Amino acid sequence: MNDMMAGIFDWIRDDYKTYPARFIVEITAWILSIGCSVTMALTVPNPPLIILYPIFISQCVMYGWCAYTRKSFGMIANYGLLVTIDLVGLFRMWTH
Repeated sequence: MNDMMAGIFDWIRDDYKTYPARFIVEITAWILSIGCSVTMALTVPNPPLIILYPIFISQCVMYGWCAYTRKSFGMIANYGLLVTIDLVGLFRMWTH
């Protein structure tokens, strides 16, 4: 178990050393994602979507940039689609 944990921490350290800015952006996006999920769970059935949608969109753009720097087409496609879906939701909320 200790070898596995050491391997994980080495991988994290290597990821940070390879591209510190990307590492910080990914951690920031992850924190925003968890914050939005917790907020949604605590405020159901009336979550503050006018606040959450822009945060969802921002963290997806951040993850998309990170995916681009990793040359990960699948992740770029995923976050691009999520941004599009959230933008449509935000637009529909503002116009109704």
